[in-house]
Amino acid sequence: MNVLIINLTRFGDLIQTQPVIAGFKSRGHRVGLVCLSNFASAAGLLDGVDRVFAFPGAGLLSGLDKDWRLAVRDLSGVRRAVFDDFPPDETVNLTPSISSRLLAYGLTPASGRTTGFTVDELGFNADTSTWAAFLQLAGANRGASPFNVCDLFRRSAGLDREGNALVLAAPGEAALARADELLSAQAGAGEGFAALQPGASEERRRWPVDYFLETARMLFERDGLVPVLLGTGGEAGLGARFAEGADFPFIDCMGKTSLTELAAVLSRCRVLLTNDTGTMHLAAGLNVPLCAVFLATAQPWDTGPYRAGNICLEPDMDCHPCAFGKTCPRDEACRRAVTPEAMYACARALVRGADPEPAPGARIWRTRTGADGFMELQSLSGHDGADRTLWIGLQRAHFRAFLDGEAAPVRTGLGARLGPDMRRELSKTLTSARDMLFLLSQQGALLRVNPRPQAKTKFLASWQRVQNILSSNNYLNILALLWMFESQRQGDDLASLLSVAERHLGLLTALLDDLA
Repeated sequence: MNVLIINLTRFGDLIQTQPVIAGFKSRGHRVGLVCLSNFASAAGLLDGVDRVFAFPGAGLLSGLDKDWRLAVRDLSGVRRAVFDDFPPDETVNLTPSISSRLLAYGLTPASGRTTGFTVDELGFNADTSTWAAFLQLAGANRGASPFNVCDLFRRSAGLDREGNALVLAAPGEAALARADELLSAQAGAGEGFAALQPGASEERRRWPVDYFLETARMLFERDGLVPVLLGTGGEAGLGARFAEGADFPFIDCMGKTSLTELAAVLSRCRVLLTNDTGTMHLAAGLNVPLCAVFLATAQPWDTGPYRAGNICLEPDMDCHPCAFGKTCPRDEACRRAVTPEAMYACARALVRGADPEPAPGARIWRTRTGADGFMELQSLSGHDGADRTLWIGLQRAHFRAFLDGEAAPVRTGLGARLGPDMRRELSKTLTSARDMLFLLSQQGALLRVNPRPQAKTKFLASWQRVQNILSSNNYLNILALLWMFESQRQGDDLASLLSVAERHLGLLTALLDDLA
């Protein structure tokens, strides 16, 4: 069977597609990939891809500005190339944007099927599973991202335990030769190399350059590791600031490597120190030990490295992670909460195969694969009993069963360990929502027997109140969004809508039981 995977996102997200590719290959399928043309070269790092189709996203947008007919022509050319060379039996779209949904619809033959994100024949969003809906909804809700993105990709693609590892293809000989050339300038200056990625997608998600500098100094002076700066040409300013304070040997590779050469340089390093970046995912896929710091909106539970044994650091602050689109009232204090000493201790422990000691100002986690095959985090700093950690564990257990359509799990015991204030807040909201859902079910049963306009009005009012109650609590907003998604999808069938209400009622009841 031919499986065509669509991922029209950034470099890091493309790397995170590897487990899905591996999962379908393990089923004996051929795998094709549609990605943005500027990342097509990176597809060579993905193991198991039989055919790559570069999608000219920027070119199509430019064509629309000039002459929409040219854009239609180019899009038709992409579709023709796919259908001629790799006619898909299943099209798996992992990107929820409107353009990607439309592309997935167009790249699904009449005899094929679409999985993930698509549109219906009228152009309305048509996610093919609750997992896909959760993938889109949880990304915008910082308190509700208990699953790693790779696991969400796998489940949205319809995979079970298949592919629950990120193992990339090894760089080719030409890329490795280029890496050796770049590193040769300081080949005899130490006992190996430590890679540093000071850039990130946003300024507020960047650990300070002077912190990278101080950590690099310790790695060189105490462990003999020569720092290697990684990043794009657009991040060269960060490298220049590093160079101003460096009184020790280092190598600047910023803007000097292709994506495959970047992979080759990483493979020559003993450890990577990084922000939450595509380079982090690349290192994880190459089995390069890494320490990553997650700031502002970034958190390791959802975007952390998908490889067991790596270390993630967060600022130990109640406001972290912060919500998207909000101005920080604390002058981005989180950027300096994780100290160079904490990062150094973690990097040194990784190189030596040990666990670091707890450090003031930091939450320290080690990635590991859970018994359910999903990636999870183990606290190395005593934060396993914190309210946030307990709530994430509670969500992982109950949300997974709910999204899989399984019976609620037995009581985890995590809810009873929550602090009294949080437990009280959650219980109050869940109780109100559960009672309203029960009322909705009763009203729906009456409506089926006697569909009077007055009964319908009351039913719709209760339906909206369920959403309002759940959305009033930041910890439960994701459930409000899921309720809206599932109930609206069944809005033209009262029996199906009542079945959805019954499922959500079961979830809320199970959560309340676990909080008791």
